[in-house]
Amino acid sequence: MNRLSDNYPMVMFGEDWGAHPSSSQHLARELSKFHDITWVNSIGLRAPRFNLSDMGRAFNKLCAVLRFSRIQPKVSNPHKEDWMPEVVNPLAIPFHGQGWARWINQKLISNKLFNVFSKNNALDLAKEKPILWLSLPSAVPLLGKINECFSIYYCGDDFSSLEGVDHDVMAKLEAELVEKVDLILVASEALSRKFPSEKTIFIPHGVADYFYEAPDERPKDLPEGPVAGFYGSISGWVDQQLLIRTARKMRHWNFVIIGPQRCFVEHLKREPNIHLLGEKDHRELPNYIHHWQVSLLPFKDNAQIRACNPLKLREYLAVGKPIVSTNFPALKPYKDWITIAGKDDFCQAIESAAAEVPKAQELIANTGAVDFFSAIEQWEDIEKIRHIRQRRSSQVGSHTWQARALKIEREILQRIRLEKVNTDQ
Repeated sequence: MNRLSDNYPMVMFGEDWGAHPSSSQHLARELSKFHDITWVNSIGLRAPRFNLSDMGRAFNKLCAVLRFSRIQPKVSNPHKEDWMPEVVNPLAIPFHGQGWARWINQKLISNKLFNVFSKNNALDLAKEKPILWLSLPSAVPLLGKINECFSIYYCGDDFSSLEGVDHDVMAKLEAELVEKVDLILVASEALSRKFPSEKTIFIPHGVADYFYEAPDERPKDLPEGPVAGFYGSISGWVDQQLLIRTARKMRHWNFVIIGPQRCFVEHLKREPNIHLLGEKDHRELPNYIHHWQVSLLPFKDNAQIRACNPLKLREYLAVGKPIVSTNFPALKPYKDWITIAGKDDFCQAIESAAAEVPKAQELIANTGAVDFFSAIEQWEDIEKIRHIRQRRSSQVGSHTWQARALKIEREILQRIRLEKVNTDQ
């Protein structure tokens, strides 16, 4: 494969490969066109709790470490196995607030990487200088320990407010990481304001190619009748009470939720017109959007959401269906193409958006007409409304993961070359 930077393999620390289609994994796939990628599975963001979920996860991680140096994902990855990195399962002590644990983790993980590559005749860390990509503050002890030539912190979330994280510990580790790395990539403008501007680049999320493709047959588990849908992790930042109130006022509508359940959802399950369909392969999601009437972003207003830039926002836009959302900053560039609603008008917003009524009302207002039909002066007025979905999709037509990765690659090479020039002088 022709690469722009053959001499720079890349070691990426992130979440468990294939667990969910994260921005880091989308970028890894595209960056593999320029680098040999080695992916290091998660070393955690908090100490484990004594519950079945955490104990089960710890057991599975330990089994993976003992059995395999490299693993295949348990959940199909977001690209249907058309590309897989080298995946390493590290052994780490998840008490990242303790200096002794960080020291042990640094030794364990760096030795693991050197040994794995040596045994499998892959990247020789003793000779080649990789680029080190860190998506988790807990990986900061590895900086400077794997002979890297360049380091990147990819920040996709506000770890000071992210649910399920040791906030104080991660804030301290992140501060150290920010000080030491060569480049910081952030997924939202809100996050960019946290870090030094001279080494921080805003990289909005991209869209996978298959969200632009034509629809397939209607999914068999999608209920009949009008459907408003949401997909993603069902966690504490999803406003369940808003969904329940809306579903009760709109019994003639079905509300479909796709994704893993990370919190208590029994109240949602009790509503007859709320349907939890579980997890789906990422490639299947566009077909659900094509066949429901309205896409939803029913988020709570909290620090995490104010700093987020959800992948599904641009994916919804790419398909072109109407979107109804609670308000948060990442919507700003697309506010003309999204219906933003509060708790009191969420029902009305869904019904209006489904009929694309907002654009009809805009036409009436602009012409000063009494109603929609008297506002129509020429065929193009109808065409504007008929083609609204294509116009909505075109707002993110160039926002592919390939374009995002190419921007990152150019930034990396430019900074590496500049650093070499400064060193030579």
